[in-house]
Amino acid sequence: MRALLLAAAMLTVIGAKAFAADAIGSEPAVHDWSGVYVGGHLGYGFGSTDATYNLPNTPTIRGSQDYDTDGFLGGVQIGYNYQVNAAVLGIEADISGADIKGHSDEVNVGEADVYDTKVDWFGTIRARAGYAFDRTLIYGTGGLAFGSVENQYLDGPANSFSEKSTKVGWTIGAGLEQAITDHWSANAEYRYVDLRDQTINYAPNSNTVFDNAFSTVRIGMNYKF
Repeated sequence: MRALLLAAAMLTVIGAKAFAADAIGSEPAVHDWSGVYVGGHLGYGFGSTDATYNLPNTPTIRGSQDYDTDGFLGGVQIGYNYQVNAAVLGIEADISGADIKGHSDEVNVGEADVYDTKVDWFGTIRARAGYAFDRTLIYGTGGLAFGSVENQYLDGPANSFSEKSTKVGWTIGAGLEQAITDHWSANAEYRYVDLRDQTINYAPNSNTVFDNAFSTVRIGMNYKF
């Protein structure tokens, strides 16, 4: 009886080893992230604009308003990855149309004057560095940001001021990308974008400085060649 049990145990162990060896031999190849890719994305931008007013001839007196901005965005991207073992290094450029906007409460109570901010497009050129767990890539990213920002002081047609320009700043963030096939992948990403200050000048020593920064969350699809 003992010999039968011992033989059964040995057969079980041998069978398990054979199954494991067969399973290992049939495993798909580890995903290769290297190559050029293109894709598209959709997302949402949100943040807070800090508008600081400097009074004429009284530079120590300042009034400020903080107000929310938000809106949807969508665009395209192109990039290149190079994989060394599990490390993945790359560069990516993207461009997004946007409707990120918001306005303040009354600047002067009872006068219905407000500040207004709108970002209608922005882009980035960024480095990416990540770690691949086969088909799952976790990465950080950062680099140059640029975009069109319009800041306004609105107080009726006769007393309104506007400044619109293409601003250059910086961005930083992180994301997760999942390879679906050898060519297609999906990703989710968070980024902080700072398009720097913009100033509306009313008169000598009289201006409002707008701090134009916001965050984005987005999802996208990439095709690797």
